[in-house]
Amino acid sequence: MEEKRTIFDYLAQVLIVFGFAMLTLNVLCLVFGNSAKDFSAMFALGDQGIPAQIVFQFLGVSVLIVGVRFLFFTDIVIKKMPIWLRTVCMLTAIVMIIAVFVIAFDWFPADMWQPWAMFFVCFSLSFLGSYFVMMVRAKVENDRMDEALQRLKEMEEKIK
Repeated sequence: MEEKRTIFDYLAQVLIVFGFAMLTLNVLCLVFGNSAKDFSAMFALGDQGIPAQIVFQFLGVSVLIVGVRFLFFTDIVIKKMPIWLRTVCMLTAIVMIIAVFVIAFDWFPADMWQPWAMFFVCFSLSFLGSYFVMMVRAKVENDRMDEALQRLKEMEEKIK
């Protein structure tokens, strides 16, 4: 049985995505900021941090990512699509959203392959990391449910 979600659950997801993006971006800023500040709006401050307008743009991307996740992973909108296809569609939509932001806000030169390669490496690592965390979480929840079911069966046997 799936629990009812509230707007606060979605806001929490937005803030988690945003926080992870900011953490990643700040690490990249420390590592590559000074060498990239002349050709990327994202690293305009070098290793000193992220410009405020970029931070707000990432907040917008976070809202859109959570919206895309809602679209593809709730049965409210899409009912009969296999999970693997939902995942592929969601990842494609996220890459397209980020590509629009890259071009619209000049996050990095869209005509250079190196920033795109770094983006895809970071995106892939983030996806694989979150996938791993979700799998571990699902296993822990399944184990808890199995234990609860076992206790329920034991209680039922004692009653008989």
